Amino acid sequence: MTPIRTLLASAVALACLAPAFAATPRAELVTESERSGFVRTGRFEETIALCHAFAKAYPDAVRCTQFGTTPEGRPMLALIATRSGALTPEAAHAKGLPVLLVQGGIHAGEIDGKDAGFQALRQVLDGELAKGALDKQVLVFVPVFNIDGHERFGAWNRPNQRGPEQMGWRTTAQNYNLNRDYVKADAPEMQAMLRLVDAWDPIAYIDLHVTDGAKFEQDVAVQVEPVHAGDDALQAAGRAFRDGVIADIAKQGSLPVAFYPSFVQFDDPTSGFIDGVSPPRFSTGYFLLRNRFGMLVETHSWRPYPHRVKTTHDIVVSVMQHVADHGSEWMRIAKAADAADLSGKPVPLDYTASEKVRTVDFRGYAYTRTPSEVSGALMTRYDETKPQLWKVPLRDDIIPGRVVDAPRAGYIVPAAHAAWVGEKLKLHGVQFKAIDAHDKFAVQTFRATSTKFAGNSVEGHQRLTVEGTWKPETRDVGKGALFVPIDQPRARLVMALLEPQAPDALAAWGEFNNAFEQKEYMEAYVAEEVAEQMLKDPKVRAEFDAALKDEAFAKDPEARLAFFAKRHSSWDERFNLYPVMRVDTTP
Repeated sequence: MTPIRTLLASAVALACLAPAFAATPRAELVTESERSGFVRTGRFEETIALCHAFAKAYPDAVRCTQFGTTPEGRPMLALIATRSGALTPEAAHAKGLPVLLVQGGIHAGEIDGKDAGFQALRQVLDGELAKGALDKQVLVFVPVFNIDGHERFGAWNRPNQRGPEQMGWRTTAQNYNLNRDYVKADAPEMQAMLRLVDAWDPIAYIDLHVTDGAKFEQDVAVQVEPVHAGDDALQAAGRAFRDGVIADIAKQGSLPVAFYPSFVQFDDPTSGFIDGVSPPRFSTGYFLLRNRFGMLVETHSWRPYPHRVKTTHDIVVSVMQHVADHGSEWMRIAKAADAADLSGKPVPLDYTASEKVRTVDFRGYAYTRTPSEVSGALMTRYDETKPQLWKVPLRDDIIPGRVVDAPRAGYIVPAAHAAWVGEKLKLHGVQFKAIDAHDKFAVQTFRATSTKFAGNSVEGHQRLTVEGTWKPETRDVGKGALFVPIDQPRARLVMALLEPQAPDALAAWGEFNNAFEQKEYMEAYVAEEVAEQMLKDPKVRAEFDAALKDEAFAKDPEARLAFFAKRHSSWDERFNLYPVMRVDTTP
């Protein structure tokens, strides 16, 4: 966008903002974004100053707290705001108040949430908007989650985003994408966030982003889970929550959608969209496993910064009002979901869209698709002066993918893995206990029949995909192993962590890869001698002859030798054995 067009767009957006921001605020509570006419965003020093300024300006209603420290030594800050007097987790829980956590800047270049959140908080505190909402809830506002990334400041850090003039970076100083880290929790920032979440137990967690993608008029996507997944009663409440917020912001002039507007085929609008349930590496996929609401807000990157800030501001205010109106009822439903017994019941590990397709209206622009002189590829070029109503296919009938029966009692984590797995479980608020004596247990074990290691690194991990089944077995369990019961509030999260075929399980992130690597072997000349001896057994001879009828096997020398190695006493029976076990009775 040219400088003149940028100024014009800012002027138009500011005219829209005028009714919401009509009052003259105290200077120390005004952001750089507001002072610049929504052209710039402030550095993190401003966030620190604003956090303390809000606490000073509203001493009975706001507390500025540090909940962690980034790898580069910066304080991780949250503003706690309520008119109830409950400015600590203990006080909020004692009063039975719903807690709302609003988080900005997980991707620090997408910084709308920080500037919008400060404005919305100030106006609600001053009684200009959502009057009385803070009497009925506690707001935990994290203006910037990825702080080190925020301070990797520069123009064009997001080339496909209109404003602000400079912004932060997508990933952390350690190059973690925090919105891939909710389950594996590698980043110190995520570990701090999960401790904050565990302390406050928010009924709703609002994750503020800016989407990438094509050029179109729709200006924000609002998604909530549970809606397609999780507890049934929470799904119904989540759908009403999502639809209520969408209706509120539509009245304010926004053009929202309830799905992530990314084309099925990149750069081809006719391919339409597919809705889904994010795996729990993402915030919305994670919080449904805690029986709490996760809301993903994605303003559209091609809208000017003033427009995006206003849209995000309207959403934050709407969410606060919905929590005030319905938060107590949501907590009742959530507590019932926490108490539900999943033992032995089928639980989906992931979800997919069915083949059902419906056509929806989507507000886009006229476009052409022609070969590029640069890349030679077929490229879509949009004419933003010509709005156009697209008729596009949408697949939004979401059904369970892989479904696994929950264990009847729980999981056993062997002592060799107890320390590091235990730390992960603690971060997620999962209950477990140590087994204090060595014994034999009737368990179920999972042996992989096939394994596929990823060929590339993902977030510093070599991911693993396994196929196999759980089968009954008796195994030794040593003192110091962990028993993780399924009968607990975080039961869905337990399965997401410990079922080896769950999309973001510890096993899927490669944390147990050693168990699926063959460490001991028999050299070929030894295997030949062993095979000759083993073939003297008529049973082995018959099995080998039957195997030779498979042409591929017969032509594969390694497979033929492996046939004998796997039947020899020297074979490692733990190879391809997932270390975590399931049990039907409490040890």
